[in-house]
Amino acid sequence: MNHYFDRLWQTLANGSKPDLDVVRDSVSRSLPVIWLLGKTGAGKSSLIRTLTGLPAAQVGNGFEPCTRTADMFDFPESLPVIRFLDTRGLGEAGYDPAEDLQACERRSHVLLAVARLDDPVQSEVASAVALVSKRRPTTPIIVVHNGADLLPDEQARFRAREQIQQMFEKAAGKKLPYVETTLLAGQTAGSKNGIDQLVTHLDTIMPEVALLLDKEERRDGERNAFAGLRAKVLWYASAAGASDLAPGVGAVTVPSLQAAMLRMLGKHYLVEWTRARMTEFTLALGAGVAFRFGASYAVRQLAKLIPVYGQTAGAAAAGTISFAATYALGRAAAFYLHRTQQGLVVDNEELRALYTDALRRARREGT
Repeated sequence: MNHYFDRLWQTLANGSKPDLDVVRDSVSRSLPVIWLLGKTGAGKSSLIRTLTGLPAAQVGNGFEPCTRTADMFDFPESLPVIRFLDTRGLGEAGYDPAEDLQACERRSHVLLAVARLDDPVQSEVASAVALVSKRRPTTPIIVVHNGADLLPDEQARFRAREQIQQMFEKAAGKKLPYVETTLLAGQTAGSKNGIDQLVTHLDTIMPEVALLLDKEERRDGERNAFAGLRAKVLWYASAAGASDLAPGVGAVTVPSLQAAMLRMLGKHYLVEWTRARMTEFTLALGAGVAFRFGASYAVRQLAKLIPVYGQTAGAAAAGTISFAATYALGRAAAFYLHRTQQGLVVDNEELRALYTDALRRARREGT
């Protein structure tokens, strides 16, 4: 068995567990953050409900204060992998957004500038976009033109969108990607309402977000079974990525987190991880996959020790790869355990293809 997977088995067999409180703190600090900025009534909360698929009450009760007038919402609540930041509606009387802008711009990874198509007065939002672009020019900005259903005439909708889009692009000093959304009650991310296009934009920026929010069709029982576990696997992957940023730390935490994830999956599928089963799973993945992962893991740990490089690019690469590899491992293990539980033969080629696809998806551009 590959040395890394042999060590992973020893960690799994010994019942070694990471300090989840420490890991949760680490993950909380490194959650990908989507910042929603817009006027009151622009539809920011509706956008979160549609993206997450949660009911209004659950979203409304899930917000916690970030500043005196800004709130954050972690999703999923139990093992969060995404954080939404929602600032108070711009343009409200007596509201100075300066504090919120300064606090939110430091901790966000992407800004969604939300504007209703039937409201051409967007100067306050444009001013905020200009400030963010000036102080943090690398922050990705996506314009969400909401309320397409409010302007049924196509030409009127086009003119309104162009006017707002030009205003925001002038403020940002660059071209901005945009989506046009219709957020009617009861719609989901799978509806033809522009949300899929938004998820595609997010996919190029934050793979974790796309992996969680992507509402792809589940065509068989195994995919349906994994859908309920996806958020948990993502949490372990995010934790592995966050813990593998510092030299030496990931060598302990990553195998422990992966072992804890495999243990969780085994318990869910009612399949015990024996040494023979771990060997079968590793061989099903393929010696090449196991060897490449083990070898690249050792190289990543060494790279983090290089002065300057290791503290920046080396650490970032290690965290990204650990996230992707942990997610891919969890996805492949779920497939293997589901087939085992059902008493079905595990198709090695299908398992490897699933692992490779999961790895590719998690390492897409934007990590």
